[in-house]
Amino acid sequence: MTLALKSIVRLALATALVLLVPLVAMQFTQEVKWTLSDFVFMGTLLFGTGMAYLLLINRSGNAAYRLGSGVALAAGLLVVWVNAAVGFIGSGPNPANVLCAAVPIVAVAGALLGRLRASGMARAMLAAALTQAAVPLLALLTTEPRIELKSVEVLATAFFVGLWLLAAWLFRRVSFGHSR
Repeated sequence: MTLALKSIVRLALATALVLLVPLVAMQFTQEVKWTLSDFVFMGTLLFGTGMAYLLLINRSGNAAYRLGSGVALAAGLLVVWVNAAVGFIGSGPNPANVLCAAVPIVAVAGALLGRLRASGMARAMLAAALTQAAVPLLALLTTEPRIELKSVEVLATAFFVGLWLLAAWLFRRVSFGHSR
């Protein structure tokens, strides 16, 4: 078995193990209620993120590029997961949470436009950070009825902005020729 195939098999097994957690929890508590579509969504999200990481780390042997890729992909996965599970703004379904979908779209589009080069990735992650910061501000200005941001929403936004900026900084280090 080739190294690439072994990596994909390990990724599939890791994804299955993670999905076993809610499956087992459903047997013991009514608090966890996943549908088949929840498992498919999460499995696709986890496996797809893992595949993206495997592809990105093969682009560069540079540790900062690999770490930046991991941070960026983790941020994207968490943004999608949190937004799908509970949303960033308000409780329950909230039209303002649709704005959050722009964050990973900006990151992916920017990375592709930058041809996955470190300098382009740095700009893409900076754009994702700015988009992440803009989401609650746009929600405040555009939603009816008017919303109030809670401190947890502000902290979550700051956390994700920090992740995107960390990824941008790591990619920037690579683009300036730092090898570590």
